[in-house]
Amino acid sequence: MMNNRIYTADKPFVMVIFGASGDLTKRKLMPALYSLFKDNRLPKEFSILGVGRTVYSDSQYRSYILDEIKKFIKEEDQNETWIDAFISHLYYLSIDPAIESEYGLLSCRLEELGGEERPDNVLFYLATPPSLYGVIPLHLKKWKLNTKNSRIIVEKPFGYDLESAQKLNKIYSSVFEERQIYRIDHFLGKETAQNLLAFRFANGIFEPLWNRKYIDYVEVTAVENLGIESRGGFYETAGALRDMVQNHLIQLVALTAMEPPAVFNADNFRNEVVKVYESLTPLNEVDLNEHIVRGQYTASNSKKGYREEKGVNPESRTETYIAMKLGISNWRWSGVPFYIRTGKQMPTKVTEIVVHFKETPHQVFHSADGNEHPMANKLILRLQPNEGIVLKFGMKMPGPGFEIKQVTMDFSYDKLGGVPSGDAYARLIEDCILGDATLFTRSDAVEASWKFFDPVLNYWNSNADAPLYGYPAGTWGPLESEAMMHEHGAEWTNPCKNLTNTDQYCEL
Repeated sequence: MMNNRIYTADKPFVMVIFGASGDLTKRKLMPALYSLFKDNRLPKEFSILGVGRTVYSDSQYRSYILDEIKKFIKEEDQNETWIDAFISHLYYLSIDPAIESEYGLLSCRLEELGGEERPDNVLFYLATPPSLYGVIPLHLKKWKLNTKNSRIIVEKPFGYDLESAQKLNKIYSSVFEERQIYRIDHFLGKETAQNLLAFRFANGIFEPLWNRKYIDYVEVTAVENLGIESRGGFYETAGALRDMVQNHLIQLVALTAMEPPAVFNADNFRNEVVKVYESLTPLNEVDLNEHIVRGQYTASNSKKGYREEKGVNPESRTETYIAMKLGISNWRWSGVPFYIRTGKQMPTKVTEIVVHFKETPHQVFHSADGNEHPMANKLILRLQPNEGIVLKFGMKMPGPGFEIKQVTMDFSYDKLGGVPSGDAYARLIEDCILGDATLFTRSDAVEASWKFFDPVLNYWNSNADAPLYGYPAGTWGPLESEAMMHEHGAEWTNPCKNLTNTDQYCEL
């Protein structure tokens, strides 16, 4: 159950989770921390202090987490001895994180757990509503809890637009140094997302082809087969662009499009990400009208429409689906469209990047599927489910003639073994403990991303008649998004065309 990797620290390590009784903590953070614990990847002396308004004693909080954590840990990873040992490291402090005076209690508790007057090896995790993102750091500063080696992890969305993101960055930079700030994007914690970099930069067969000369277009898809569930209040203030596009999807675009860093370290890697954001072709009026399609799911069969969900305005104009065409104005990608999309209530849950290569310059064979020419090569990098890489290329059909059929070379990431591929939060929390900021978003990247997407929000806000297309729950979104692709002679790659509302991933 254990490996040889042991991380030690000179001082006891304390992780403080604001929002410790919330959904994110029990679903993601505690299972991730348990995974690190059982694999001996946490500091030898550590404590986890939950902070929230819900009233718990230490023992009550431990009982609560003990009951909840078993629901979110894989059956094969459940070991009573290890779970009990992990739970014994949990503590709880009942305060209102919005009230500055109550941070005196937090300071006292940290001194108790850290074993010194002002503990310095502390990680603060903000698993709270975004309304507290700008409040908590200032309160920490007031009570001098922003020590030299403390770190803070903040969840998305980091701001609601460029102006609010700049204000947040100003607050955080007044409290912490940039090296102490970890803006988390769990997509980058997925092994397949990181493997995209290895695939590109460690293999001489593909890197020479990774440019406008050989690539026709790129798709980035991240869709879910669920609605907003109980998050109506939050989603009404966010929408798909803020919730998924400005952070997750554009990060995946950056991984696909970035230049290789001269040396692979946090600063160089993040420099190249920012360069991609700064190279995004500014959106003009044609783009805003024709190359962005927003939608909202409507009732279908037994599924509710978005406007019927709890906490949603019955006349809501909030988008649950968005598809966009992006351009990157640099030497590598000029003229290559990037099509991105995300949506709720899709036929299946899938996140993948599809790289479409150009057809051969001169076609001499016929396709076995009735098309005049064989299909162009296609590379699929699948982040979820069943993480892996698929390469599609043409081969001759057995028998007489030279009819070409597209075949698949499929690699599943679980064949490599090692750390569970689905444990994205565990990887990122561990990186933060070790002070490795490579996979976290830097302040200039946040602002560069918002600078690009702000015109979209402004356009929607100032044009009440900007189209919002309905699409039945369980379908692949508005038909208008297909029309946007046809402009390039392209089509969306839709896995599981014949399945509805299933987690099963089917081949193309």
